Amino acid sequence: MNSPAPLPPLGLVAGHGTFPLELAAKLATRFRLEIVAVRTEASAEIEHYSPKVTWLQVGRVQAMIDTFKRAGVREVIMAGKVQKLHLFRNFLPDIPTMRTLAALPDRRDDTLMNGVAGMLADHGITMISQLKYAAEMLASAGHLMGPTPNARQQKDVAFGCQHAKGIAALDIGQTVVVQQQAVLAVEAIEGTDAAIVRGGALGSGLATVAKVAKPNQDLRFDVPAFGADTLMTMRRNGCDCLAVEAGLTLMLQRDRLATLAEEYGITVVGVDLT
Repeated sequence: MNSPAPLPPLGLVAGHGTFPLELAAKLATRFRLEIVAVRTEASAEIEHYSPKVTWLQVGRVQAMIDTFKRAGVREVIMAGKVQKLHLFRNFLPDIPTMRTLAALPDRRDDTLMNGVAGMLADHGITMISQLKYAAEMLASAGHLMGPTPNARQQKDVAFGCQHAKGIAALDIGQTVVVQQQAVLAVEAIEGTDAAIVRGGALGSGLATVAKVAKPNQDLRFDVPAFGADTLMTMRRNGCDCLAVEAGLTLMLQRDRLATLAEEYGITVVGVDLT
């Protein structure tokens, strides 16, 4: 009897959250995963999906490249957020990464990630779309879960998505918190949850969170996503509606999300912004 053909190799860079775990579970049946996990960001559970996981500090891009090359990896997916704050706290990049960073015109998210993608490409490794194997995780348009949106929420959803698109176009953040067509908080480098905390504190328990993709979003990295943590943070901070961009936002742990949205009374809608 012939032995089964070996699985093709695929690189996975695992950052924070459940997305790397959900994606790895899907990919492990189709590929021989070579996983590089980001220290202080990735969950230890990622080790369930590969016999060998390499743990690296943020900034060790050349070490990551060397790991993938030894494994014969030609394509890599990045999954899970890596906090940009690492650039300002105990950041110790390797020498090739330092050279790349020094040549960049700025430190915007897309600029930084394109620099990393360029380093990979110089070694014959292609960074591919985060959504290539995760299309079924995307939010659709319309009412997704929780209570049906009321008139107040519908107005704030439209207002919030418009303003979120504005800040996303400036590469400041991708989330705003609004109430009664007033912006309470804008996401910046601190991330979505911190913006929800700030915005919710200024509202009266009826705030709406709007999360969108950047115009011309690069699907290789930083695709918008939300999970149980987002809904828990909203509940604790007086936000009763979440609007996300349909077709470009990942819904993590979908079954749990539906249960929590019902339990917390949080309305979740997908908005078509094309």
